[in-house]
Amino acid sequence: MEMQLPPHEGGELSVVDMHTGGEPLRIILSGYPEVKGDSVLSKRRYVREHLDHLRRVLMYEPRGHYDMYGALIVDSELPEADLAVLFMHNEGYSTMCGHAVIALGRFAVDYKLVKEPKSPETQVNIHCPCGLVKAFVEYSEGKTGGVRFLSVPAFAFATGSTKDCNSSQVFECSPGLIQYFLPDVTVLVVGFGEVTVDISYGGAFYAFVNAQKFGLDVFKSRTRDLIDAATAVTRAVKSQVKLHHPASDDLAFLYGTILTDGKDDYSPEPTANICVFAEAQVDRSPTGSGVTARVALQYHKGLIQLNQTRTFQSGATGSQFTGKAVEETKCGDFKAVVVEVAGRAFYTGVSRFVQEADDKLTHGFLLKYCKELSHWYSSTSIELIQASDQDPSWVPPR
Repeated sequence: MEMQLPPHEGGELSVVDMHTGGEPLRIILSGYPEVKGDSVLSKRRYVREHLDHLRRVLMYEPRGHYDMYGALIVDSELPEADLAVLFMHNEGYSTMCGHAVIALGRFAVDYKLVKEPKSPETQVNIHCPCGLVKAFVEYSEGKTGGVRFLSVPAFAFATGSTKDCNSSQVFECSPGLIQYFLPDVTVLVVGFGEVTVDISYGGAFYAFVNAQKFGLDVFKSRTRDLIDAATAVTRAVKSQVKLHHPASDDLAFLYGTILTDGKDDYSPEPTANICVFAEAQVDRSPTGSGVTARVALQYHKGLIQLNQTRTFQSGATGSQFTGKAVEETKCGDFKAVVVEVAGRAFYTGVSRFVQEADDKLTHGFLLKYCKELSHWYSSTSIELIQASDQDPSWVPPR
């Protein structure tokens, strides 16, 4: 028997939930108002400025959680695209998400967004904010399986230390602010001192650091310690390094930091990493756009060759993606590669969400670790963050 929901304000929000390597994806089917804009990037700006309350409703508790991830399907301005998508998370909106592309590829075939699926693979063109991503979905006898995708041009942005700013690749170099096209980057990280980082782009920019530099192990260390180290690096890079993307300033921001096991030389054995992105959000999967960026970095350093497949493992769940550089290309003045990433997504459920008018928590909230209080509270101290100030009678407890 289908349950009839009690009266509620506004409409219902219908979603399909999936996961890729343990990382959730909430695909929004209906309930959003019209998203205005003449491009995917302008639509991304529109939802951020006008519809962000719905992101909080779906991503935050009580309907989501701190590490929830979402996808809103919108119209594309590209005639070759089967769908366009806006990615969302606990902080806002990203430009690329590989685990989501893997899930959306399978979803697009199953939900008939691709009219004529073909065996053994069906191509799905997904227009992401970073550009058009081509996904290929295993398809046989009406059933979908694994998915591989070809990335947008991916490139190494910076490696090493900043002591030598005389490289011909350096456009500007000034004290306190590192400019783009750098061969080397060292940043001052609060709590850790000077740390050498790599920065690479795989649809989004990531900083890469060997976890051993912090005395950590991506499998064995406490997740909280990994989060704290990665977040400190992210804050340092954001404040000390100026990123640049040839296509749009909307793409020139650091999405997060990926801590690795340091096994960057080619090997048939898996190499592990853990990605901390947005507002200290932990990816359960190996991170599709992170794998893309890491492959581009390894290729740039001469550690792998074209079509050498590597296996990337999540330090959080042990789930795996494969990745390989398949083609050299350019992105503006950057030498770049197209990277193929492969994985598998699974369905977990379908939901209808509502908001009742007298529910003081209906707009969403987050339980957030408050490190600043940890010197007198235990490490499990939390801060309740109310997602909306529409109800002035609600005061978050302390």
